[in-house]
Amino acid sequence: MTRIDFYFNVEDKFRRIAELAQHALSRQRRLFIYTPDAQAAARLESVLWSHPPAAFLPHCHNNHPLSAETPIIMDSQGENLPHDDVLINLSDTHPPFFSRFKGLIEVVGQEENDRSQARARYRFYRDRGYEIKSHDMENNNGQRSR
Repeated sequence: MTRIDFYFNVEDKFRRIAELAQHALSRQRRLFIYTPDAQAAARLESVLWSHPPAAFLPHCHNNHPLSAETPIIMDSQGENLPHDDVLINLSDTHPPFFSRFKGLIEVVGQEENDRSQARARYRFYRDRGYEIKSHDMENNNGQRSR
């Protein structure tokens, strides 16, 4: 069953995703980042090029010829998925294909609209029997809180 982690109260979602990606790569994990649109993908790509400073997190879009060999894939369609390791969701809804992944990460900002949509996704996963770990990034530096 897919392991689900919610990181909430995140001040900068894109920077937090880059930090999570860096950690995952250090553990030899592969990431599929599901973006809502091309604009979000472009913003995330900019952060991945510059975080950590003086480094680079190898990434490409799902339709790139090297996507099968690249550890971080970005896509807004969710078709022809190159692996099933870890999924990071930036979409407002749950990805319809999330259950094929070993892990799912939801990153929730501090805006009320983002929080409201995340609560709906949380209920969706919980109501289907998934165990969810919550990490409050504001109060306890990401330690498990629920």
